[in-house]
Amino acid sequence: MNARTRRGRARSFGVRPGVLSPGPLDAITDVEGVLVGHATRIEDEAIRTGATAVFPHAGNLLRDRVPAGLAVANGYGKMMGSTQIVELGEIETPIVLTNTFAVPRAAEAILDWTLDRPENRTARSINPVVGETNDGLLNAIETRPLTVSQIRASIEAATDGPVEEGSVGAGTGAVAFGWKAGVGTGSRRLPSSLGGHTVGVLVQANFGGCLRIVGVPVGSLLGRHALADEIARAEELGSIMIVVATDAPLSDRNLTRLARRTFAGMARTGASMANGSGDYAIAFSTAESVRRTPDRRASAAELRELGNDRVSPLFLAAIEATEEAIYNALFVAESMTGRNGFRVDALPLDRVLPLLAADANETR
Repeated sequence: MNARTRRGRARSFGVRPGVLSPGPLDAITDVEGVLVGHATRIEDEAIRTGATAVFPHAGNLLRDRVPAGLAVANGYGKMMGSTQIVELGEIETPIVLTNTFAVPRAAEAILDWTLDRPENRTARSINPVVGETNDGLLNAIETRPLTVSQIRASIEAATDGPVEEGSVGAGTGAVAFGWKAGVGTGSRRLPSSLGGHTVGVLVQANFGGCLRIVGVPVGSLLGRHALADEIARAEELGSIMIVVATDAPLSDRNLTRLARRTFAGMARTGASMANGSGDYAIAFSTAESVRRTPDRRASAAELRELGNDRVSPLFLAAIEATEEAIYNALFVAESMTGRNGFRVDALPLDRVLPLLAADANETR
């Protein structure tokens, strides 16, 4: 195996963070019903951007809403739809991730797509949920190259199964820890004794700090971190969007708690949560027993949900899946040159893997 030429998911190189097992795809789509779609735009020398859509289920989300929670570690961001998630504890559209300046067009794409469904054409209120990170290091973001139709393509491309990672969709122009990053995903499945539920995470990783991989201080050892590297310092304006899905029947209150735990996974990777970084996590449940159908919204129907004493294993699952999703974004992404000839190298696996192996040998 030549680590210089081969890229792959972290687990394929023996990087297995945590103690819980992943689902069969090790992806957010291990949660039944969840769909993911990408639209990527790479053009000329300066356009490096895209959009990624996440669906909680394939039905009519405006009609059959899902409970959701939102957590914010650092609020330097332009996320749309957040206050209604906090107020009502539910999501009624696909979640679209994109670049900072494309948020309004992403909202328009969501509105167009939602209203095009015959049963929604008389809707008088829709809350588009759009997250963003700033890809301006590699992308001429100020030219606003993404169109509504291109962003809508990510919605229409959403499917189940394996999720493409790295420099794709919303992660096309993303940089993390001074290296090329992008979209990453991971999952954890609890043993049956702990409920058997699945937690899946998808990240748009575009933030800074000093990279640690399963505890090994890779950033320090390679001399690349926010205080030492020009690229990493520029990431002060970067961010991360974290989307968490679970089939566990959780209330919006406990989904907020679940979202908050993802920042522990982010911290494990060495994130600094800098002043200019928008660090957001959205969590939702796909369980039918807590779905916000029209009948349930209009009545006093009881929802069957897990109690507080049963959520701790889910918290651990979210932490571990987030950590692995960030590693996957870095391990899969390849080097990229963008605006003004600016180049961001891929994580140098030929240098990183020996560091991880040496640490493993020392701890045996």
